[in-house]
Amino acid sequence: MVLKVFFPSCCSSADSGILVGRWLAQQSSAVVLAVVHFPFIPVQVKQYLGEVQRVTRVSLSVLGSWSNSKQEKEEGLSEFLEDLGTIFSHEPWIQISKEGDSKFWSCSTLQKCSSSPKEEEVILVYYDQHKVMLSHLHPPLDTADGRAEDASKLSAIFDTVARSRVLFMTDRYDEGPIKLTHWQSEGVEASIIVELLKQASVPACMLLTFLLSLVSGICRSRKANIFVSLLIDVALGILLMSWLYRKNRIGHLADTLIPVADRVAEELQDLLQWLMGAPAGLKMNRALDQVLGRFFLYHIHLWISYIHLMSPFIEMILWYVGLSACLGLTVALCILSDIIALLTFHIYCFYVYGARLYCLKIYGLSSLWRLFRGKKWNVLRQRVDSCSYDLDQLFIGTLLFTILLFLLPTTALYYLVFTLLRLLVVIVQGLIHLLVDLIDSLPLYSLLLRLCRSYRLAAGVKFRVLEQQDGKPLRLLMQINPLSYGAVVQTYRLPTYSCYPKDSWASLCKKLFLGELIYPWKHKGEKQD
Repeated sequence: MVLKVFFPSCCSSADSGILVGRWLAQQSSAVVLAVVHFPFIPVQVKQYLGEVQRVTRVSLSVLGSWSNSKQEKEEGLSEFLEDLGTIFSHEPWIQISKEGDSKFWSCSTLQKCSSSPKEEEVILVYYDQHKVMLSHLHPPLDTADGRAEDASKLSAIFDTVARSRVLFMTDRYDEGPIKLTHWQSEGVEASIIVELLKQASVPACMLLTFLLSLVSGICRSRKANIFVSLLIDVALGILLMSWLYRKNRIGHLADTLIPVADRVAEELQDLLQWLMGAPAGLKMNRALDQVLGRFFLYHIHLWISYIHLMSPFIEMILWYVGLSACLGLTVALCILSDIIALLTFHIYCFYVYGARLYCLKIYGLSSLWRLFRGKKWNVLRQRVDSCSYDLDQLFIGTLLFTILLFLLPTTALYYLVFTLLRLLVVIVQGLIHLLVDLIDSLPLYSLLLRLCRSYRLAAGVKFRVLEQQDGKPLRLLMQINPLSYGAVVQTYRLPTYSCYPKDSWASLCKKLFLGELIYPWKHKGEKQD
């Protein structure tokens, strides 16, 4: 059996003492959390471990002894460390010691209760206690090849270190019966300066402590991504608002909006005049062509009158709309999308008229085609059934089919042109909504955490061989593998309500061919008519 001992690298220079940690029997692993120095009273150590275990819900015990090479000159130290195994009954009793200035350590185990003790192979694994405590181990996306089982074993080690924060509050510099060495022992002398600052400015330090506790409470959860995203959104919105109200840019934008709307209306009028002639040399039905052209020209005339009627109020409207940017950049972008929808409302009307007329003719032709074949659509059973028609019905159906068939190219041309214009507007609005979704859902805090402190987001660990010699324990260094940036975005992406349905390209092309209306702001389950 192979015994794995996870030893914190910060304790490699600690004074001699006993090893405190957790024993994982299922994995045959010992996770060392701290070293208790001499002198100590065993009863007090047991009481302290009991209190820590009651708070952390982690079964802590004395795993073995630790002997530093600096203490080798003291007589009987090794025998004393071995005798501690009778006081702290743990099976197996682990003994780790340094050998002078050598790079190799000796690690052995004692089986007191076993009738036939046998030598166990020991693997000594060093780990950075501070990084392991702060890191969050993510389960692997690919659970094949036993990766899930390995991840569960590692998660037990990470969870043991993370839940033992209370143990790290006591260190070797505290005045008490127990002196510990762990990751927080070094550099704790700076707390003297902190205490002096607290006494000098108690109210300010209390406020600072409250803010730090609030921020640390936010940063421990996934809410930190929402908080940072909202903060950046509001900051960008305020920058946009300050840019709009500087140098009278609102007035310049209002003065530019009316000429642009007139220019768009003129281009649409020229397009309709081109369709009312012989577009691309195609011969259209002149009567229907003129009716449709004049109908759409009349709507453009109404639209131009509406724009000029609203022109005195446009600057005031834009001035109040610009104030909404203080609520965030996403709010300003959504209002921009609504303004585009209002400014292109005439294009939407043209698209609806053309699509309804084209859809009516397509469904009429399909129904009359079934009439020729002696079929009809059964509405109740949602299927095509056989049906017998008399001569008058066939004659009228033939006339209607001929009329609709010869009028279809003219209607299809108008439908095609206005559908392309409508798709252009939808693409612009879609890009704006994609930008809004990107700002709302991008986990900025997690990405910054991955950039600055990559060990906080752990995807797994890797082991590097430090030293290996016959008769000595294998020494490994456990290093944290951070999550990739793609995995960070996939794991911590914030949920957003996307207003665009997940239609396939085939479904979209079918709707366009049949003349069905495309509502990008509605979902599949909603009624579209």
